[in-house]
Amino acid sequence: MGQLIEILKVIVLGIVEGFTEWLPISSTGHMILVDEIIHLNVPEDFMNMFLVVIQLGAIMAVVMLYFKKLNPFDPSKSAGQKRAVWQLWVKIVIACFPAAVCGLLLDDWMEAHLYNAYVVATTLIVYGILFIMIENRNHYTEFPVQRVTQITYKTAFLIGLFQVLSLVPGTSRSGSTILGAMILGCSRGAAAEFSFFLGLPIMLGASALKLVKFGFNFTGLQIFYLILGMVVAFGVSVYSIRFLMSYIKNNDFKFFGYYRIVLGVIVLAFFIVRALLS
Repeated sequence: MGQLIEILKVIVLGIVEGFTEWLPISSTGHMILVDEIIHLNVPEDFMNMFLVVIQLGAIMAVVMLYFKKLNPFDPSKSAGQKRAVWQLWVKIVIACFPAAVCGLLLDDWMEAHLYNAYVVATTLIVYGILFIMIENRNHYTEFPVQRVTQITYKTAFLIGLFQVLSLVPGTSRSGSTILGAMILGCSRGAAAEFSFFLGLPIMLGASALKLVKFGFNFTGLQIFYLILGMVVAFGVSVYSIRFLMSYIKNNDFKFFGYYRIVLGVIVLAFFIVRALLS
């Protein structure tokens, strides 16, 4: 019975990862908070790795849904279309460079000082307010960049600087890049798609770093947990991505801003009360 409960916890974590990774509400923040509540019974070093590496399942959802769009070797594409895909990949690499450098330099420090409920709650609230403010400003805005292929190399790099902000738990990688892209003139659809694409190298790199630091010293049960979490995250991510792209065709991001604020306040209140009672 105890083992079944642990498996159910892994499934819950996979659902949370898959649903929140691509929405601008912070997957890492939600994962930390859910783990605070249900707490998977595994060593701390494994849990720190699990919360990041489970994202590999979410990555595969982007690969599946956008494989044709991101594949420069597709024989059905013209020479010009293939060149445009290669240029898009260069822009993705450029945009990922700032966060990759900062992540390598600050990973240990952030894990020691920022991975806690108070930081998550604060960033949830702050970025929720920013989403509402920026969407109010965008109400009558005509975005000059309607498609990801129209994003310039300079704009890609600037979006990459916004992505650095997502290293703070609770910020949301998709949230910071979508906000940054809209501030720089990208439509909601182009901002969301480019954010999905940026997740591929960033999340692969973060997962590889965590695996190397963990040392591949897995037990059979830990491997099962990791695979199960990734499979669940993959399935839920497919739905999550499709939902977001459908939602923003007729809606803005203010709902997610309000959600972040409400959740942040609840989380902050919960942990303050728990600290006072302990």
